[in-house]
Amino acid sequence: MSLMMPKKVKHRKAFRGKSKGIARRGNELNFGTYGLKGMETKWITSRQIESARRAIVRYLKKGGRLWIRIFPAKPVTTKGAEVPMGGGKGSVDHYVFPATPGRIFFEIEGIKEEDARAAFRKASDKLPIKTKFITR
Repeated sequence: MSLMMPKKVKHRKAFRGKSKGIARRGNELNFGTYGLKGMETKWITSRQIESARRAIVRYLKKGGRLWIRIFPAKPVTTKGAEVPMGGGKGSVDHYVFPATPGRIFFEIEGIKEEDARAAFRKASDKLPIKTKFITR
């Protein structure tokens, strides 16, 4: 299982931050004919992205092309079980992509629309947010 994570980061640990409203970038189809657009604000983990990718690839079989438009570059830290208060910030546990409404997660090209819809429906089930099927 190849989880997505950055090769190198400028800062090993990051602040949680705040959601900045709706997506101002990555909100239009650039590569494929069909896309899966997120409609909510949520952190999407690298595991969820990989799981959705696998669901889509199953539908593509040999035809079609897939683009993943998001990448989990935000580190999330956790402290071990039963660690007392204090003692600093925990170590990096996993990486997430902070999704905002309107962001396109995946694009597909080269398959029929009903197949694309079915693939994206399966992928949507793997993601923690509401999504929308979009067309060029």
